[in-house]
Amino acid sequence: MNVDEKYFKIISKRERAIFEGAITMGALFHQFIGTPVSLKTVDGIEKAIKEAMQLQPCINEVKIMINREMLEHLKSEYQYVSLSGDMLDIKVFSEYEGNLAVIRMKFIEELQYPLMYVEEVK
Repeated sequence: MNVDEKYFKIISKRERAIFEGAITMGALFHQFIGTPVSLKTVDGIEKAIKEAMQLQPCINEVKIMINREMLEHLKSEYQYVSLSGDMLDIKVFSEYEGNLAVIRMKFIEELQYPLMYVEEVK
């Protein structure tokens, strides 16, 4: 019995794609929130987050955008802010045996909350 049969036998392939994307999104959020960020470092932080999360099982692609407008008020090279959920727009593309799930996190104004949700399943 392989790992998939042993530990994931009670969920469908579609559910597995959703699970892998969602668990990756949660890990991303809780690992990187609070990271110091400035206009000088934002590109590198986006790249590091993307590359780290693409190491997770079933993750094909991660698209991340940190809102640079929220960094433009920093006056000197020594100033930075802590990365927060309202600064992020992220898509995690997770695929398992032909089932693709797109998990999204973005700040929803009406909720005043960085919402994680399943955007699409194919």
